Amino acid sequence: MFENIPSIILNKTQKIMAKTKKIEEVSLVSDNPEVAKPKLTKLIIKNYRCIGSTPVEIDLNDIVVLVGANNVGKSSILKAYELAMSQGSNKANLSLEDFPHNKIDPENLPEIEIHTRVYDNAPGEKWIEIQENGDFIVKEKFIWESEGKPKRQGFDVEVKDWSDNVPWGAPNVANSRRPEPHKVDAFDSPEKQADEIKKLIMQALTERVKNYKNLNQEGEEENEYQKLLRQVKELQKKILDEAKDQIDEVNQELTTLISKVFPKYKIDFDAKAEDNLDNAINLFKADTQLLMGPEDGYLSTIDRQGSGARRTLLWTALKFISENNQKAKPEGALNRPHLLLIDEPELCLHPNAIREACNLLYELPETGNWQVMVTTHSPIFIDFSKDNTTIIKVEKQENGDIIGTTVFRPDKVNLDDEDKRNLKLLNLCDPYVAEFFFGGKVIVVEGDTEYTAFNYIKRQKPELYNNINIIRARGKATIVSLIKILNHFGSDYSVLHDCDLPRITTKKGKEMANPAWGNNPNILEAINSKPAGTSTRLLASLPNFEEAYFEEIANEEKPYNALKKLEENHIYFNKVETLLKALINFESETPINCTEWSSIEELETKLLEIGS
Repeated sequence: MFENIPSIILNKTQKIMAKTKKIEEVSLVSDNPEVAKPKLTKLIIKNYRCIGSTPVEIDLNDIVVLVGANNVGKSSILKAYELAMSQGSNKANLSLEDFPHNKIDPENLPEIEIHTRVYDNAPGEKWIEIQENGDFIVKEKFIWESEGKPKRQGFDVEVKDWSDNVPWGAPNVANSRRPEPHKVDAFDSPEKQADEIKKLIMQALTERVKNYKNLNQEGEEENEYQKLLRQVKELQKKILDEAKDQIDEVNQELTTLISKVFPKYKIDFDAKAEDNLDNAINLFKADTQLLMGPEDGYLSTIDRQGSGARRTLLWTALKFISENNQKAKPEGALNRPHLLLIDEPELCLHPNAIREACNLLYELPETGNWQVMVTTHSPIFIDFSKDNTTIIKVEKQENGDIIGTTVFRPDKVNLDDEDKRNLKLLNLCDPYVAEFFFGGKVIVVEGDTEYTAFNYIKRQKPELYNNINIIRARGKATIVSLIKILNHFGSDYSVLHDCDLPRITTKKGKEMANPAWGNNPNILEAINSKPAGTSTRLLASLPNFEEAYFEEIANEEKPYNALKKLEENHIYFNKVETLLKALINFESETPINCTEWSSIEELETKLLEIGS
């Protein structure tokens, strides 16, 4: 059948067909509606921008918070995630500046690897790696051998090596089921942010038009949009009929000319009047404007608004538009999930707006259709009480390697309901409680008095104590919850709490067990669960902070009284500073009326010694 085809064309055609056969398109989503949608679980990056040949591994979750110093690669991680979700589009292209040291080294090419958890064998058994916990994982890798688009590979578990054949076939097939990335950079220009917002809204309008077109497929009466399409079609046909003689004349003249070079060839103009009628109708102007301002005042364009207003509007528009498009889609239509990648969302926002922004970001994944990754320098964006948050510390080592360490993942911390309640209340009272994730020596104290006293000393001697994070738990029960997080964090820390008395007398003269004393064993148990290789110190004030170091009982305005004592009396200042030093240096001696303890019996003995 190929005898009349030139051999060079035949060879090229056969090669193309052979390549095409290698890629079998398999749905990323199972045909079984009972099977959960695939979920991205890991991102591995190497040789990209400031990230070198040592891979940076990012454990993915509904919400991923990247913390760390400036210029350690957090923004590069956001961009790498966007690249992996954009194969097949220009967004996946790299320029020379994205390669390490701005040069292409065949031995150190940019690579981004993603792991996807699947819940059936739809991709094929050769692509599914079964983990020790029973998870089904499919691995893909993107490699940039030169500027431009990447090459995608799949990990073949049967041969235990990367293959140029890939799970799920062509990029458009795979990407249509993966999260659609929306990246909000820290310092986009006002014009770019305004254009992005208008583009999003225009996409929403276009999507609504398409849904409007498909509203009645069952022979119901035409709606306005369908009538308009029919009228355009009839008008196009009428114009073509009227211009038939002119078109035929042009066809004949062109055929005469072309046949002189290619005998027995002809030209035929096809207007394709009935193809893509939707594209022939533009219901909205191309130069749309979005205005913003007070209800009873002047409305100006978005690019004239403040930076905080523009950034907030951009990603709140993302949330609103995506959810409304999802509601408007016909039943059974594919709802592509969304991925919000936002660099430092706290920038240019008022403190109240930061808290609202944090709440909005944490609510996004609750719709079931969003995943969020943020970089931040604000502890406000860390909420321990959430079950779907992973916190990753990105840092640059002395040799220049960038590493990403998962420092918090709820399913590994084993927080119970009481812990979550404690931490939620603590977040409300002190949104900066998570500051220890950003570095420094960590000291956990029970209440406001210790917190005030230690911070006063820090301010007096900043050169000695500038790298100290004082965390106030606001209660003994919350100390236990914080210790669990610190143990998971894998950091060294110290704890100071009031010993309290085993028994107390009520106002009515009744003696009873002291609930505060009952928390001491829980604190000790949590401390003893610290991971190997970490150091901790547990100190108790006998019986409480005020009596131990100020020699008086303060029933009200405790933080203020402590501050006045430290300001007016150097003896008290020296006592509390000695205590602070003992919490920093675990070899330092403790002051009088303070004890390091490791058993309840030891604590009881020390308390009796003070009272005798």
